[in-house]
Amino acid sequence: MALSIVDSCVNCWACYDVCPSEAIYDSKPHFKINARKCTECEGDYAQPQCASICPIEEAILDASGVAINPPGSLTGIPPEKMAEALQEIQAR
Repeated sequence: MALSIVDSCVNCWACYDVCPSEAIYDSKPHFKINARKCTECEGDYAQPQCASICPIEEAILDASGVAINPPGSLTGIPPEKMAEALQEIQAR
């Protein structure tokens, strides 16, 4: 059980301070997660805190390689409705 951070990470430090197991570390060019320390926040939080605060969608993956902060997780707008939402915003 461990999460991973992919290359799209921008080293914003948002995840670093919220990790209860201190599993996240800076390893240029982007942060990484120590698999031996990562608990996926089980016993501390209902959801992995790194994914809940990460500003880069699809940057944090579960053990099977699926993004736990998928497209739309930041905005709450499903990807298939994003174009429509952007047009509405631009029309204002």
